[in-house]
Amino acid sequence: MVRSTVTDPTRRESSDEAATLSRVLIELGLESGLASVGIASAAVFGETREHLVERKERGLHGGMQFTYRNPDRSTDPARIVPSARSLVVGAWSYRQLDPHPVPVQMRPQQRRSVDDGDHIDRPHRPMGQVARYARHDHYADLRRALTVIAERLRAEGSRATVVCDDNALVDRAAAHRAGLGWFGKNSMMLIPGQGSWFLLGTVVTDAHLQITAPEVPAGHGDGCGSCTRCLSACPTGALVAPGVLDARRCLAWLVQAKGSFPMEHRRALGGRIYGCDECQEVCPINRVADRKNPPPAADPAEVIGVDLLELLAASDEALLDTHGRWYIPGRDPRYLRRNALVALGNIGDGNDRDTKQALRHWSTVDDPLLVEHAYWAARELGCDGLIGEDPVGDGPVGDDRHEPRDGPESELRGQRA
Repeated sequence: MVRSTVTDPTRRESSDEAATLSRVLIELGLESGLASVGIASAAVFGETREHLVERKERGLHGGMQFTYRNPDRSTDPARIVPSARSLVVGAWSYRQLDPHPVPVQMRPQQRRSVDDGDHIDRPHRPMGQVARYARHDHYADLRRALTVIAERLRAEGSRATVVCDDNALVDRAAAHRAGLGWFGKNSMMLIPGQGSWFLLGTVVTDAHLQITAPEVPAGHGDGCGSCTRCLSACPTGALVAPGVLDARRCLAWLVQAKGSFPMEHRRALGGRIYGCDECQEVCPINRVADRKNPPPAADPAEVIGVDLLELLAASDEALLDTHGRWYIPGRDPRYLRRNALVALGNIGDGNDRDTKQALRHWSTVDDPLLVEHAYWAARELGCDGLIGEDPVGDGPVGDDRHEPRDGPESELRGQRA
């Protein structure tokens, strides 16, 4: 009898068990709030490793560490779980209605209203904009959902480790291999019918599971067609080619980077103080998803806008207590203030007394970085006369006066590698 015609009952039973467990894990993930779940092989991500090395050599990482720090590690799941065999990848949606959009480009004029024929000045409070993913700790929700899957795997006797927003693994590559969607021209993972408003995470396990992904994952830009709106909409031209991001220009990275905010990109920042959603806002796939399946209302507790003057007046402790879950270089609040000063220079009111007071204060502190940005904001608002001659000039200052404190590294959080 030809050996290949013999059915191995042990192998068939093992395959059936893997299929059953895989279905259970996917159902658990969906029941726990994940919008999409897929299972992939834990083989090394060779192509992704090549891309990371090549882009790092070209300087496109812009000093970002994260998965660029050690491509050999971040593309090998076995570095996380020895003898890793499978990846269970989940996507957590943060797509919500934006009830009170905050302007990011236009500098508002002081508003007036008519009351009994008299014009009355209404004070304007400049509000800094926060990217959607950072308005709530969606990563905590994603981790909780993935932990449910990991705990089931451990109950089955397997090793399982949750990885999300971590430089140990390129989650985008895992999601792509698991068949969740395709890489859009904005470099984000796009899920069919749902768009790109997702955070991605993975459970790395040594369990034998049934692969749910197609043999050949969707190619880069496959679902985008001829559309290039994200490329043209990027405020700084950071999308240098379809799917290729130059972090040196990306506002979402620059607000998290050390040192002076690049002079050539300050006006493009508008009122943003953390993150940038422009390439997702203009994406037709996201807009179609919103029309077909309207997103839920935002939680009233979410931080949609931050009062820039209140931020600049807050203590270090208050800033870390309120915004400490964001990535802040060295856990140093001066970078929040730096971003706020640039945003204030873009959307503030140079005639406002509180704005002038804030600029006057930060132009005299013992920190050249903040002094530089305070003078820039004052010039932009036409009130540089109130703080005298700029002691540092127009160029960026050095950033070695204050040594950064130790802190977590989760730069450019979201989907981008």
